[in-house]
Amino acid sequence: MGLIDFFRRSEPSQARVEPSLQAASSVESTTQWSNGFITPGMATAGVRVDESTVIGLPGTLQALRVLCGVFAMTPLVYYRRDGEGRTPARGNILYDLLRVAANGHQSAFHFRELMMGDILLAGEFNAYVSRDRLGRPVALTRLRPGTCTPALYFSAAEGETVFYDATLPDGHSARFSGRDILHIVGLSRDGLNGMNPIRYAREALGGAIATERHAQRFWARGGKVDTVLQGKGRISRENKAVMREDWARLYGNPEATNVAVLDQDVTAQFLNSDHQKQQFLETRGYQLGDLARIWGVPPHLIFDLSKATFSNIEQQSLEFLTYHLGPHFERVSSAITMRLAEADHFAEHLTDALVKGDLKSRMEAYWLQRQMGMVSADELRQRDNIKPIGGAAGTTYWRPGNMVDAAEPVPGTP
Repeated sequence: MGLIDFFRRSEPSQARVEPSLQAASSVESTTQWSNGFITPGMATAGVRVDESTVIGLPGTLQALRVLCGVFAMTPLVYYRRDGEGRTPARGNILYDLLRVAANGHQSAFHFRELMMGDILLAGEFNAYVSRDRLGRPVALTRLRPGTCTPALYFSAAEGETVFYDATLPDGHSARFSGRDILHIVGLSRDGLNGMNPIRYAREALGGAIATERHAQRFWARGGKVDTVLQGKGRISRENKAVMREDWARLYGNPEATNVAVLDQDVTAQFLNSDHQKQQFLETRGYQLGDLARIWGVPPHLIFDLSKATFSNIEQQSLEFLTYHLGPHFERVSSAITMRLAEADHFAEHLTDALVKGDLKSRMEAYWLQRQMGMVSADELRQRDNIKPIGGAAGTTYWRPGNMVDAAEPVPGTP
């Protein structure tokens, strides 16, 4: 490769078009996307289910706030392998992209929050990787859902190669190689396209939306139930229309407090709407649990406290980190390591801050680690952002005096 070819690597890669290259088979239909949102779809409950209506559910909004916020606040650190250990690669461009700012206008926190939101709502996240003339990533630009489609090329000798048909924010559309696109897939059935929760859970989400709107319509009528006007004799069609119009005009307003005066042996009967007998509140509570299941968040974090005990906050936080956020941490860090990391470097989330217990428990754990010789005083102070002591007092490791190698003889014995 000549010098000119080397510098050409910094330009957006136009992938070669192979004869057998074709769009990847997908569990997602490419026609369902429109301007970054899912094309509206009707649920059996008779309501439209799309991104905007789903986010309008309080349970969904809180789940997204918790998952996206906690994911974004967890530091994503770029490390360099140092023998058997690791060292933060400070001074590296990618380290700053992941810890400070992903591009010229988005902080690392804002970028990771968008990333998590796309994974949850669209099933995947895509970003264009801008590189300098040395091929190093210098900016990550989020691509709206639906503007990037993977395409496969298969070779018996090399296996599968993935290319991406993408439209960049400036409107430029092209086919890019894998080095130019950071593609992070959520739960998937083909390994290339994430399963969209809004599509696959459309019926459950539609039921929650319909229940919410039923409550809104009920209170929009001032909590008034439907009314039947019943007469003893036959009422002509014209009189029925007039009576219906008069009743709606005088008493249909939610704020109407007029007194009805009926004649011609007409009586008013109010249809019963007992929400307790209809288990309306129970239905809404069950649907809140459904939302927690769909988005993968513990119920108590979206304020469903019906079965919460809070007997061990630290344990609940650990479960949230392990079972709910853990897979997201791994899929993001592994994708960044595979696509962007240099040799002997890797990306990993620093989750220590999320599992800190109360002050007493944390200090006890620190003391045990210090006594066992696992950490120095400065390492413990660094965890709580305290200035290092320095010198031998801060860097010395302790060794328990009452412990010796099991293979060595005990001093003082024959």
